[in-house]
Amino acid sequence: MKQINVTSPLSDSVITSLQAGDRILLSGVIYTGRDAAHKRMTELISAGKPLPFDICGQTIYYAGPCPAPPGRVIGSIGPTTSSRMDAYSPDLIQKGLRVMIGKGPRSQEVIEAIRRHKGIYFAAVGGAGALLSLCVETAECVAFGDLGPEAIYKLTVRNMPLVVAIDGFGNHEIH
Repeated sequence: MKQINVTSPLSDSVITSLQAGDRILLSGVIYTGRDAAHKRMTELISAGKPLPFDICGQTIYYAGPCPAPPGRVIGSIGPTTSSRMDAYSPDLIQKGLRVMIGKGPRSQEVIEAIRRHKGIYFAAVGGAGALLSLCVETAECVAFGDLGPEAIYKLTVRNMPLVVAIDGFGNHEIH
């Protein structure tokens, strides 16, 4: 397996160059979002209203960060089970979401949306939230602050270790 450094937002050429099973180190801007935030975003789409940030080309990490301990940017930030977002993901992918990060399998509908729109799904290691928090350089709540840890946060990350779980062609075997 090769290990590749990539920067978010990912270009089309980067997405199509990655294969299921590739190990990556992700740097750049990503957004967090869990169930409640996804529900609100799809309600906004259904109502014809704008999303709280431009989702086109962006990366969403299925995580709800813990409060930052003294001297730290963010607390533990482990991945949430991705299938909990499966009901919402196809709508967001159609609106331009390109990259998702979480843990666990995805539905066939999500895999098809990833393939059709040339997105990608990265898996993060569950149980390693404290370690993953060390990759976060900045964190800012940008939407739905009333949801607490389930709000949408804009993060700047450096060298976040991930695995390509579903590539832009819908392949999801890890080699």
